[in-house]
Amino acid sequence: MFKAIQIDKAEGHYSASLVELDEQALPEGDVTVAVEYSSINYKDALAITGRGPIVRQFPMVPGIDFAGTVTASDSADYAVGDRVLLTGWGVGERHWGGLAGKARVKSEWLTKIPAGADAKQVMAIGTAGFTAMLCVQAVLDHGVKPEDGPVLVTGAGGGVGSCAVIILAAMGYQVVASTGRPQEAGWMREQLGASDIINRDELSAPGKPLQKERWVAAIDTVGSHTLSNVCASVRYDGIVAACGMAQGMDLPATVAPFILRGVTLRGIDSVMVSSAKRPAIWEKACQYLTPAALDKLSAVYPLSEAIEVAEKLLNGQIRGRAVIEI
Repeated sequence: MFKAIQIDKAEGHYSASLVELDEQALPEGDVTVAVEYSSINYKDALAITGRGPIVRQFPMVPGIDFAGTVTASDSADYAVGDRVLLTGWGVGERHWGGLAGKARVKSEWLTKIPAGADAKQVMAIGTAGFTAMLCVQAVLDHGVKPEDGPVLVTGAGGGVGSCAVIILAAMGYQVVASTGRPQEAGWMREQLGASDIINRDELSAPGKPLQKERWVAAIDTVGSHTLSNVCASVRYDGIVAACGMAQGMDLPATVAPFILRGVTLRGIDSVMVSSAKRPAIWEKACQYLTPAALDKLSAVYPLSEAIEVAEKLLNGQIRGRAVIEI
């Protein structure tokens, strides 16, 4: 038996609760993992609270990421005792996820924990940090260098945003952090490494198709009018890496920034990134998101508090990363 968060939907009633399950209830897969840590991401919070159509089938164990130790394997790629992590692949949406003591998954969804890292560190990074590293990599691949100018990060108080600020600052970039929590400006400067703070209200309302050129690149976790205004304010030949929709899925923009300034809008998906690309991204994420850095932006909660943490996250009461110890 093992403990798990389970989501059920019966007669239109949606509920999440802490339950005990038998290992025989686990879904199909060729590798079984004893989960040590998971986390609460924005998508997890939507799933647990039922505020977003995340879960595709019921009952569901949420948790889009986890880390732990292999306890059984029919895969040639993984042996009992291997230290592994998982993010994405529809886990916690269509396949039982990581907010549980056990998980059984397809071996191709797993990645070995990088040498020198542990389960707690990689889940403090989690899907959010992995996504942030993919966004930063897109900026690097575009050829943007620290001396080129400031880089904007929206939603800088959230999981992806806070990780992106730390990574960029550690690489020597001047980072402008946009946030709806101006009271946390000191934390963002002193702990995350942001050079400047702006209020999200500067970007969240409808704006002009082309605006003053302000940033050489941007990482947007918000979407909607914010993303439109960011694109309209990026310098000539700049890049915007878009990975979120906290404000909305719509994009009320024009083609002006793209055809008049050569701005690149690069979509970032962390769910279906190929298995071959993941190890290098994780190595890099662990290099910049060190345990010392992660202590500044993460807090650890027991599994018994996961449902409460999900509510707090959606209400803007969680700063940075919420790690769940199983």
